This record gives sequence, C-alpha cells and structure tokens, in this order.
Amino acid sequence: MSGQAREPHQLLMWARDEEAERHDEDRVEEERIIQQALGILESRCMSGEAMRNPPAVAEFLRLKLGDLKNECFAVLYLNGRHELLAYREHFHGTIDCASVYPRVIVQTALEVNAASVIFGHNHPSGIPEPSEADRQITRKLITALAMFDVRVLDHVVVSIKGAVSFAERAIL
Repeated sequence: MSGQAREPHQLLMWARDEEAERHDEDRVEEERIIQQALGILESRCMSGEAMRNPPAVAEFLRLKLGDLKNECFAVLYLNGRHELLAYREHFHGTIDCASVYPRVIVQTALEVNAASVIFGHNHPSGIPEPSEADRQITRKLITALAMFDVRVLDHVVVSIKGAVSFAERAIL
C-alpha cells in the first residue's frame, strides 16, 4: 500500500485483490504439483510397474480424468509385459454420457500393437459407480477386441471423489 491514506472501501477492495491473487498463486502451485505427480505416475506406467498395480492405475486415471466437467473415455494401450504403449483420451461427451466407438479403439490397438488395454472414464457427477451403459459398452469392447487377441484387463470409472475398478469388483 502506498503512503497515502485510503478510504475503507478502497482498503476492502485492496484486501480482496490481495486475497484473489494469493488464491490464484495457490491454484497455480496446486496445478504444478498435480502435473508433477502425473509425470511420476506416467514414468511408472511406461516401465510397466504401475500397470500391474490396480490402485496405481486408478489413481493415474483419477488424476487425468477425475475433475473434468464432461465425460471422457480414455484407453491405456499395453504391451505383453503390461508396459504403457499409449494413452489416448478418445471420446469426449456431455455431463452424463460419451459416445464410444469400438472401431476407433480396435484401430488404435492394432496401430500401437497392443496386447491388452485398460479403459477409464470419468463420472462428472462425482459418483464413480458404474452404470448399466458402462457395463454394456465394456462387454461390446471386450468382444470387439477379442477378435484381434487384445485382452481387456480393466475398466476404471473415476470421479474427483474416488474410483471403481471393474476387475476388482469381478464385473469383467
């Protein structure tokens, strides 16, 4: 504050501006930390270490997709040793659905020479409970990929509050 006297409303506005600036700095720092954590998880995924650990896969997907405002369907493409070949966010939808096209997933699996895949998508509602539509598209994708000897290891539904693994619930 400069040496001149300020009116009470000016002081209030100055305090609000200072608080907003601190809040923006905090959000920038939080985003930097999240990006750093994603980098660590991605390096573990590339080595195959995390892909054999369902909680680590769920956390990776939760960090990637959990806070998105619209549904997003992503696929982790893995080699025979469960090392990450590619991560793709294929389909973006609305607040409560995303259209998923098996052809695109099969095509990418063949392009990257994947031996297996893990699906992930978010529920912007904050409730990661799988819907019947989630179960149906998973069955459809398992059938399509099986024709090319690509195994589906898991489908993880995430939200900002948590994650649900189809494999851990024996839904696959």
